[in-house]
Amino acid sequence: MTIGEMLAATVPMARTLNLEFLETTAERAVVSLPDQGDYHNHVGGPHAGAMFTLGESASGAVVLAAFGEQLARAVPLAVRAEIAYRKLAMGPVTATATLGRPAAEVVAELDEGRRPEFPVSIEIRREDGAVTGEMTVVWTLRPGG
Repeated sequence: MTIGEMLAATVPMARTLNLEFLETTAERAVVSLPDQGDYHNHVGGPHAGAMFTLGESASGAVVLAAFGEQLARAVPLAVRAEIAYRKLAMGPVTATATLGRPAAEVVAELDEGRRPEFPVSIEIRREDGAVTGEMTVVWTLRPGG
């Protein structure tokens, strides 16, 4: 099962929004939100909440790809998030999430018995390439599995 399939199977919001996991590596994840009228806002584009969920889901995908081997001893949790809506989003949008610290550095902190925090940066773009949103989700690996 791919990370995208796993997230779609275990995270109801990912299924609800019909998110498409296009690419997932330990450094980056790319996730698409199709254009769906049921999730539009008052101006006809994707609702801000749907775009937030898209970005957070992309960040979760890269976290699972980077730290999946640690799941037996630590639980990944989002600590906080910030989003800035830059331009009007219309049609399908795609989020690209990038891990903000080297995974080895984060695992080294976990090995030391610490609870590491690390950022994931996300850009949300519409089909013409314009950045419609920028987001940061700070994650932690909570020891204890």
